[in-house]
Amino acid sequence: MAMIAAKAAATVAGGVIAVVVVPMGVSALGFTAGGIAANSVAANMMSLAAIANGGGVASGSLVAILQSVGAAGLSLASKVIVGTFGTAAMAGIMRLIP
Repeated sequence: MAMIAAKAAATVAGGVIAVVVVPMGVSALGFTAGGIAANSVAANMMSLAAIANGGGVASGSLVAILQSVGAAGLSLASKVIVGTFGTAAMAGIMRLIP
């Protein structure tokens, strides 16, 4: 019974960790509250997106979405989605442990 409780706790923790780690990862790529950081992965992505779109970054593009997350964090709906994926991933890992 203790093993089941430990697996359940780890599964929930997977969701919580995902909600915390995703914004940190986005920021580490260079999508920050102050804008896109110079000489970062984000700057390269923005450059490529601008070239592909004739000089501008399209609204709703991956670069635009990541910049929104970097500037404002995850919305409640995004937290639910990211948390669900984190929980599902950890549940899959926990199934591998006898």
